Amino acid sequence: MPNTTSNKTEFDKSFSIEEIIEEAYQRVGIQNLTGYQLKSARRSLNIMFQEWANRGLHYWELKETNVNLVAGQSEYHFFRSAADDTSDTNRAQATTVQTESTIFGVDDILEATFRTNRATSTQQDIALSKIDRSTYSALANKLATGTPVQYYVQRFIDRVTVSVYPTPDTTAATSEIHLYFVKRIEDVGDYTNSADLPYRFVPCMLSGLAYYLAQKYNAQLVQQNKLLYEEEFNRALTEDGSSTSTYITPKVYYNVI
Repeated sequence: MPNTTSNKTEFDKSFSIEEIIEEAYQRVGIQNLTGYQLKSARRSLNIMFQEWANRGLHYWELKETNVNLVAGQSEYHFFRSAADDTSDTNRAQATTVQTESTIFGVDDILEATFRTNRATSTQQDIALSKIDRSTYSALANKLATGTPVQYYVQRFIDRVTVSVYPTPDTTAATSEIHLYFVKRIEDVGDYTNSADLPYRFVPCMLSGLAYYLAQKYNAQLVQQNKLLYEEEFNRALTEDGSSTSTYITPKVYYNVI
């Protein structure tokens, strides 16, 4: 007779911020939380998620979109939030499967292609080269028009700017640029929300928050929680993403006479 199970795989979906905070506090020996302690832990959780941006690529935040090119416009801005996007005429008008007109919270651009005839049998992608500041600065005429072949990314506080070169001409403006980008982890928000991460990162999120709280409330447990946090985070990061095919080729040696 098989085991009786829940037939559900959605614990992380209903694991609220309030419960996450409660679990982390219990790990540092604190129960019966006050309102201030809840607020303090939520702040620490937001800070920790921002610190994760310095810990490699998070594949669950990898998105894609198509940016409508505009003739004569070389810069396209992706703002941190709608509040930052007030009246900027260079904001990126994007077309995605969610039919969003604007994408917010972009952290970095990973890959870009010049895409023609999207969603047709004749669709064609031409890879664009990502260049650094020095290379972009050395371009003699950044407003020269044509079909884009390169792009340069600048990451500011309130926006990410993509500069394409050459600047799209009227012919190129009938096409788009397809982007793979990394989105920022969403803020914690209300206590009834769930965290913006996959189930694989739930253990290290709890260990990490316990480590942050130990620094405030139980210094004796700081090192212990830090070691557990780092171990669980590295384990989750190793398992993140999708595996690819591996090909092993034997090394061949030739005797030279």
